[in-house]
This record gives sequence, C-alpha cells and structure tokens, in this order.
Amino acid sequence: MIYKRWQIAFCFLLLFCCLLFFPSITRSAEIIGPETKIVNNEIHVTTGLMLDEKQLQDVKNGIAKEITFYIDLFRVWNMWPDEFVLGKIIVKTLRVDPVKKEYVAASSDGMTIVEKRFNALDSLLKWALSIRDIKLTNTRELEPDDYFVRITVESRLRKLPPVISYLFFFVPEKEFTKVKDSSNFSVGQEK
Repeated sequence: MIYKRWQIAFCFLLLFCCLLFFPSITRSAEIIGPETKIVNNEIHVTTGLMLDEKQLQDVKNGIAKEITFYIDLFRVWNMWPDEFVLGKIIVKTLRVDPVKKEYVAASSDGMTIVEKRFNALDSLLKWALSIRDIKLTNTRELEPDDYFVRITVESRLRKLPPVISYLFFFVPEKEFTKVKDSSNFSVGQEK
C-alpha cells in the first residue's frame, strides 16, 4: 500500500516537472520557404513567415511587432563548418489601431524605408510577412561551389538599453527566433 502511494506521488511529481519545465506543444511561427533561383546570374530569394494564433491576436489587439529577417548566403564545406559569404537584413514593423481601423506596415533594408497603409489586416500581413524575389548577389562574384541560403527570423518584444540588458539578463528581449535553410545549389559548376 505504501509502495503504491509512492508510485502515484512520483508520477504526479514527474507530470508537474514536465508541465513546468517543458514549453507547451502548440503551433508556433513558421518560416515559409526559402526558395532560391538563379536568373541572369543573380541569386533571388523568396521567403515568408506565418504567425501563430497568439501573435496574430496580439497584432489584432494593437500590439506593434518588429520582425527582422536575416537572409544569409553560406558556402557548403564538408569537413568544416559552413562559410558565411554575405547577408541582408530586412526589418518589418507592423502597427494596427483596432479602434481607428488603421493598418500600417513599414519595411527597411538599411538603405530605404517603405511605409504602406492597408484597408484590412490580411493584406497587411500578406505584404509585411513575405519577401519576394529579393536579389542577394551576382553569381560571378562567387567561387564555384555549393551554396545554400539560411533565413533567420526574429521578433523583438522590447529593446532594452545595453547596461540594463546586462543587469537584467533574465528578461527576454525576443518573442521568438526561427531558422530555416534552403536546399543546396551549385554556382559556377557543370552539372
């Protein structure tokens, strides 16, 4: 009888630890693609992001989101870690005012800022969360080898000053970080 109670207590303790220490298994944000193609010796990348229900609800409720896309080109190495060649950063900002029914998105690539207003949330999300045919580089600038594109997407919760972020290292600054690689492709090699 005592042995059975210990078993039940141990099972409850194990279940409690699993619920406490492991994140919930829900659908989270996903990267769409990435798709790469070479057109006229230019590498073009198409990718996107699909938000989960909680993040969509945050946007609908008027919480601004800053989503950063890192589009990086890597050279494949067999025995060594893959070599970073070049990258681009695109920052998308989403703002919704549910009272005024205003939907505003901005996109910045470091050189230019494009701000657009939309009539509906769906059109805002379609424009802001997708990147179509962005030119990465010319293949003539690359050495003949195999390459792939890595997409990293981050969503920031808050931007803390550096001193405070060191002191409060336990306060999360990012809502999520997702990484996805494209399939390998060859540059300058005979197939």
